[in-house]
Amino acid sequence: MSLETKTDLNETTINKLQKLIRANIDSYNGFHESAEELNDEALASLFRSIGDERSAMATELQQHVAFNGEEAEDDGSVAAKTHRIWINIRGKLNGGDPHVILIEAERGEDHIKEAYEEALKETAGSAMNDVLSAQYAKVKAGHDKIRDLRDAYAKK
Repeated sequence: MSLETKTDLNETTINKLQKLIRANIDSYNGFHESAEELNDEALASLFRSIGDERSAMATELQQHVAFNGEEAEDDGSVAAKTHRIWINIRGKLNGGDPHVILIEAERGEDHIKEAYEEALKETAGSAMNDVLSAQYAKVKAGHDKIRDLRDAYAKK
């Protein structure tokens, strides 16, 4: 059994990275599309910022997949596209109500947080652990911020 390095990742690690790439692309798309529906510019700006961070995280993971001679994912999932359509419909029906959009954004954040938690468990000891742990910290912070904003807007 050979030691895994960042340029010689095993198949399980590559597969988990591909899943996280899709999750980050989904997150980027979800935040940017939701920003367009919001009638609160400060919140829309935050959504774009978190989305941009997720895009950078996807790019970082894509580079590691490419370092291993694999073709990295470059598109999100069908389920996320369906969820974004639902957000758009709800946003339009509710006039861009931030609380309604934050509810859906928090559901998306639950998904990406769980994807990272699963990847960290299944790739424990991987050469990618430092990268995944650092990215998970950013995802957790984003998740908690969206959750707290959702709760704060519920009281308005």
